Amino acid sequence: MSRVLVIEDEKNLARFVELELKHEGYDAEVYFNGRTGLDAALNEDWDAILLDLMLPELNGLEVARRVRAVKNTPIIIMTARDSVIDRVSGLDHGADDYIVKPFAIEELLARLRALLRRIDIEGEHNANKQHTITYRDLTIEKENRVVRRGEDIIELTKREYELLLTLMENVNVVLSRELLLRKVWGYDSNAETNVVDVYIRYLRNKIDVAGKPSYIQTVRGTGYVMRS
Repeated sequence: MSRVLVIEDEKNLARFVELELKHEGYDAEVYFNGRTGLDAALNEDWDAILLDLMLPELNGLEVARRVRAVKNTPIIIMTARDSVIDRVSGLDHGADDYIVKPFAIEELLARLRALLRRIDIEGEHNANKQHTITYRDLTIEKENRVVRRGEDIIELTKREYELLLTLMENVNVVLSRELLLRKVWGYDSNAETNVVDVYIRYLRNKIDVAGKPSYIQTVRGTGYVMRS
């Protein structure tokens, strides 16, 4: 059952919307001013918020802005203010949709269903989109083969990428040169183990930060490791 928060100071309208939501199977609660509505929005989990703009104590734009600063809860603004500036301001403050009073309840319910459906689809897409591996401030997005240090993308060759991926998938495990050669270059490779040392050097040149310890540690006589 989806939970919907209604923040609306017109009590008759608020109660009507609440009853219609409950009739449609939603778990709905109503608050009549911006400050108590904001507290409810921030302190509880909601699937959507229906928000008036002209509220006592704290206006709807400020409520939307404060909610959006810490949560991604979908927000539909309900208001009699229908100018382009009002619509743009509401959307810029974090609202996902905007409906003008007086409205047909069927339209509000349809917009709510569409918004929740879109959020569900986006959530499923994002959940399946990327598998990531993180080590300190390095992140690998496996599906699109992207390596980042913080927000910066690090350009790596195919071998450099596979070498880094192997090391990051085995943090705190010392990997011998022979093992890295098999995993990264393949069992049938004729390359000698010193090629691993060469590519470790290439990799360090691209991922390491000047003046800071290398992400990859050398274990003398054995191989390499990334330690947590």
